[in-house]
Amino acid sequence: MIKSLKYLIQAIIVYFFLILARLIGLTLSRYLFSNLFLILGKYFKSRKIVDQNLNIFNPRLQKKEKDIIVSQMWRNYGMTFVEYVFLNQFKKNESHLEIIGERNLKDIISNKKPVIFVSGHFANFELMSMEIIRKKINLATIYRPLNNFFLNPLMEYLRRKYVCKYQIKKGIAGVKNAVNYIKKNYSVALMIDQRVSEGERIDLFKKSALTTTLPAQLAMKYNLKIIPVFIERRKNKNFKIEFYNEILPTNFKDRTELTKELNKVLEKMIERNPYQWIWTHNRWK
Repeated sequence: MIKSLKYLIQAIIVYFFLILARLIGLTLSRYLFSNLFLILGKYFKSRKIVDQNLNIFNPRLQKKEKDIIVSQMWRNYGMTFVEYVFLNQFKKNESHLEIIGERNLKDIISNKKPVIFVSGHFANFELMSMEIIRKKINLATIYRPLNNFFLNPLMEYLRRKYVCKYQIKKGIAGVKNAVNYIKKNYSVALMIDQRVSEGERIDLFKKSALTTTLPAQLAMKYNLKIIPVFIERRKNKNFKIEFYNEILPTNFKDRTELTKELNKVLEKMIERNPYQWIWTHNRWK
């Protein structure tokens, strides 16, 4: 009962802010909420987790550099938050995007053979799947529902309508759904930077972390290429999306070895732009 009441209050506040953002427009709401999240971020209980994660990422980080990373993370958080109610605008045009590595999609488009897209929670991560679909690639995305059951229906609605129509709920049933989509020649996209209870303990920045092996399992079983995708927010508030070179499952002896390689790719992404990764996840629990 207490948890439900807490979720309800949270949902009312979030819905109010999202309505406000829609009313004042994208530019002003980005400015407002990036600063609001920056101010309120230090009061969130996750700040201890953020500090622990940054120490794992780089034990030599000075306090000044940590503060810059944390402040930029909260600003990005705030902008990503309000951008959910403007996904329709992003879907209508490509003026907000610069695409790198588009050549790595040509075989997928021409041969209609599915691949596994992997990434992490960088910048506005929803735009990656939106762009893949824009390239006429059949896609299903694996997602983790929000804990707040008052907010989750809105998120699922927005994702299905503007990001990717075919959403796969994380879990055992979701794995079966992913396989079914692959058999229908759909590519599958998922984030590999969250802790998963059913994962394997594999090093990330030299510290053991529960890591999903699903991309490696699917790639090896169905001989699918893996394409990492990276997104970052530019200074002009536009985005750059990069499709990396393919990773072939046949180059690895088992799923653990392949998953280790994917964690190395993720590490390089985080090092490339630590200011826009979500450090609040309890990744190394």
